[in-house]
Amino acid sequence: MKKYTPSAKPTQNPGRWLVVDAEGMVLGRLASTVAARLRGKHNPWYTPHVDCGDWVVVVNADKVVMTGRKWDQKRYYRHSGYMGGLKETTARKLRDTKPEDMVRFAVKGMLPKNRLGRKLYRKLKVYAGNDHPHASQRPETLTIPEAAFHSK
Repeated sequence: MKKYTPSAKPTQNPGRWLVVDAEGMVLGRLASTVAARLRGKHNPWYTPHVDCGDWVVVVNADKVVMTGRKWDQKRYYRHSGYMGGLKETTARKLRDTKPEDMVRFAVKGMLPKNRLGRKLYRKLKVYAGNDHPHASQRPETLTIPEAAFHSK
């Protein structure tokens, strides 16, 4: 009988490729599902300090949904590095200019803030349209429960 819980090795992860269609999905629920997949929490060999996750490709990021009045009230901030250089934009403006960034920022906020989190973040690919250049990896479609979709 083993006297310890086995820890996953970095070479143990096969690293599947998954495609998620974000059309009609609520941003936060999409991001939490994608972050859990990147992290590898769906695997039985999940280990917090090892990259056990999959590669995730998110398509149709421009068709993501926000609930309530977040399109006008949610703000995204960035800083130029100079004094008084704080810039802000609303979610509506960000969706019109860079819709991929909304999904990226939401997922990045749910990953660990360390070396492992930066490594996991590089395994996320987000595209505004329906096309992506990762067909050669033969990605599988990830089905997300109906609770993540917005119903009006």
